[in-house]
Amino acid sequence: MKMTRRSWFVYGTLLAIWLVLIGWQTAEHIRVRRSARNALRHRAQDISSVLALVMRSQRFFVTRERVESALNELVKQGEVQSVELLNVSNEVVAAAGAPLAPIDVPKGEVPRDGYWDDKAQTVTLMNLVDLATNIVVEHFPPRPGTNATPPFDDGGPPPPRPEFEPRPSQASDSTNASPPGSNPDGPRGPPSFRSRRPRLSEEEIKAIISKNGVHGFIMVMSTQNLISTVAHDLSLRIFIGCLAAVSVAGYGLAWRSLSKTSDLQIRLVRVSELNSHLKQMNLAAAGLAHETRNPLNIIRGLAQMISKQPDASTEVRGKSREIIDEADRVAAQLNEFINYSRPREVRRAATNVNGVVSEVARALNYDLEEKKVQLQVQAEPLIIEADEQLLRQTLFNLVLNAVQAVPMNGQITIRAGKRNGAGAFLEIADNGPGVAPEHREEIFKPYFTTQEKGTGLGLAVVQQIVLAHGWEIACLPNEPSGAIFRLTHLKLFGKNN
Repeated sequence: MKMTRRSWFVYGTLLAIWLVLIGWQTAEHIRVRRSARNALRHRAQDISSVLALVMRSQRFFVTRERVESALNELVKQGEVQSVELLNVSNEVVAAAGAPLAPIDVPKGEVPRDGYWDDKAQTVTLMNLVDLATNIVVEHFPPRPGTNATPPFDDGGPPPPRPEFEPRPSQASDSTNASPPGSNPDGPRGPPSFRSRRPRLSEEEIKAIISKNGVHGFIMVMSTQNLISTVAHDLSLRIFIGCLAAVSVAGYGLAWRSLSKTSDLQIRLVRVSELNSHLKQMNLAAAGLAHETRNPLNIIRGLAQMISKQPDASTEVRGKSREIIDEADRVAAQLNEFINYSRPREVRRAATNVNGVVSEVARALNYDLEEKKVQLQVQAEPLIIEADEQLLRQTLFNLVLNAVQAVPMNGQITIRAGKRNGAGAFLEIADNGPGVAPEHREEIFKPYFTTQEKGTGLGLAVVQQIVLAHGWEIACLPNEPSGAIFRLTHLKLFGKNN
């Protein structure tokens, strides 16, 4: 079908709509992926903020055991795979994490938005929050002059403060006099907790802060949930794209079918007009043929009268006989043409095949005896649905065609039987010269004949009747010589195919 400008416009519009939809879905998928990554980064930042808040609440010194114990509890939940606390030089102060998920990215090379490892399904995030220095130590320093570590409560050691100062009452008492009844050298009650804080110099404190002071985090988060979310969104977008492609293709095919239908409707209108014109010509030709038979009958009658005159010479009688023969030949052709041009109206009824075969054999008995042709009938008792008159005409034309084809003392066989339970077949075989392979499809066309005296309309009429019944006819070779005309798809009476 030739593409019109309107069709190109429709197809281009559908393609543009599909491309816009694909672009929109791609942009939405990128947005969802970016949002999922941002959500994971925000989640990591929230976790680090909570850890920072907890560490700030633990005063100034925090033991490594307590920090790593808390970090291991966080890692056990599965969302965080590894955590490291970093000092101001990006050195590890404390760490926790599964051995299978080490942090193998150089600390200084981790970008601010994270290092995404799609193969390991992890993301490494650094410096999520500034702790403003919390010191993590293995053990607190012992008191000067001893090897014992002062006991601390579970809340952690108190922040370093100046050495114990005397109470205000003592500081104001310049004479250091004791009130009456008191023991000046005796104990003054339990010593303050601050009094047991080891004394550290400023250099030692700076060294501890530089080495163990926590300034930031580096955290490895699992991206399995993010990957599954992005994959689910991608599959949904792909499904939408495929659905859109199917819809666009469907609309395109619908438009193509609509265009073809419109074109076919125009052609049908033209064919209908041509068919109507041909029908009118056919009727006119049939009427002309019918009217031509009357002058032919008159000519034939006059020729017969002339040939019977007593004073007619032999030459006149011979010419008159030739006129009669030609008139009969033309009349036969006109009769076949009228028969071929007549509409086929099938009146189906129960028809006995054997009865029709017997009638045809009786009608052609003179032709069979003239050429001494042997006719054999091998037919099962069959009752089929058919127009008996049209079936008789079909069988008559086929047997007559076989009689004309076989030589003297030839043989013709009529076979009929059931096929596939509800169907039947009927065939006429002869031992004549047969039909050439290139002519087996042509012989059913009007005015095509291989016989000298044939009109070429007999088999065309047979095919008309066969098609009107919904049957099929084929010309097959008959080994070793001859031809077979086989009718199939005959319907048995009272049974459905």
